[in-house]
Amino acid sequence: MPMVRPLGPVRLKKTSPLTLIFGAGLCIFILYFLLGSSATDFSAARKAVAASHPLSPPTSPFRQSTSGGKPKPPPVARYNLNNVTITNSPVENRENVLVLTPMARFYQEYWDNLLKLSYPHELITLGFIIPKNKEGNAAYAELEKQITKTQKFGVEKEKFKSIIILRQDFDPPLQSQDEAERHKMQNQKPRRAAMAKARNSLLFTTLGPATSWVLWLDADIIETPPTLIQDLAFHNKPLIVPNCFQRFYNNEKKKMDERPYDFNNWQDSPTAQKLASQMGPDDILLEGYSDMGTYRALMAYMYEDGGDIHYEVPLDGVGGTALLVKADVHRDGAMFPPFSFYHLIETEGFAKMARRLGWQAAGLPNYKVYHYNE
Repeated sequence: MPMVRPLGPVRLKKTSPLTLIFGAGLCIFILYFLLGSSATDFSAARKAVAASHPLSPPTSPFRQSTSGGKPKPPPVARYNLNNVTITNSPVENRENVLVLTPMARFYQEYWDNLLKLSYPHELITLGFIIPKNKEGNAAYAELEKQITKTQKFGVEKEKFKSIIILRQDFDPPLQSQDEAERHKMQNQKPRRAAMAKARNSLLFTTLGPATSWVLWLDADIIETPPTLIQDLAFHNKPLIVPNCFQRFYNNEKKKMDERPYDFNNWQDSPTAQKLASQMGPDDILLEGYSDMGTYRALMAYMYEDGGDIHYEVPLDGVGGTALLVKADVHRDGAMFPPFSFYHLIETEGFAKMARRLGWQAAGLPNYKVYHYNE
């Protein structure tokens, strides 16, 4: 039987310190390449479109000058808008999205939801307009904290292309932004006229030559699918809205429940048209009030449990809780009338103005976003 020869002591070869240093450096490089490559891509994408001045164009990031003295005027630039695509495949075509939010109050859930949007953040510009009052100042302070946290200290993929904040140059008509006060019928015309002015100021200041889509997103929309922008753009409509609901505790059922919230998404009715024909030139129709029965078909009540989320309906009026608009609709001149326009105002007036320009609004009754419940 063969004998197993015992092995003698194994002598390890002494490793050179230079070899150890080289190996450690190689490991660090590999880890940096694997973990940091996407971050480099994001940063490179921003730097590629960075402007030398904040106004050229307004939605592009820009490099702050490190030298003191008087800033130079914006350069004269030429933009070919024929090169701007607006398609139902915005991610693949690298289309820029402008997300606009009039903000009277700051909700952390709004910002958290914004960060969860899966659309590439390096293609998203955020624009805000905030009133100059006590509540507005508080909202501005909280928003600024979150912007600094995200843009300066956040992970690269969460950082947005650029962020613009405006302060309103007119006083808000209501001192309180409580939900009950906002929705009183007598407050609707002055409140919505002021909102229309704020929307127009924000739009006209921020719409850049490279913008393909404008997403109007109210500051109290706290829950949407992460794919909101892609899902709405997929339909390739000039302007399109999801259905806005609100979660609440149902005391009768003793559990959480949902209810429709935005009643400004509607299809017109003969009754509403007759009411309008009997109104004075400055009077407006309002939706969702028992004192003014319009008998319009409201998209809020078209929701079907388990229905196709991509099911479309044509609309004559739209709300602004979540509204995706092709930038060309705004470039054609469609804005938010702060006055009676065919007896409509603000977002509903915008849908009417867009229609007069040849753009048809659409809605997705089975695609839901959620409003904050006060």
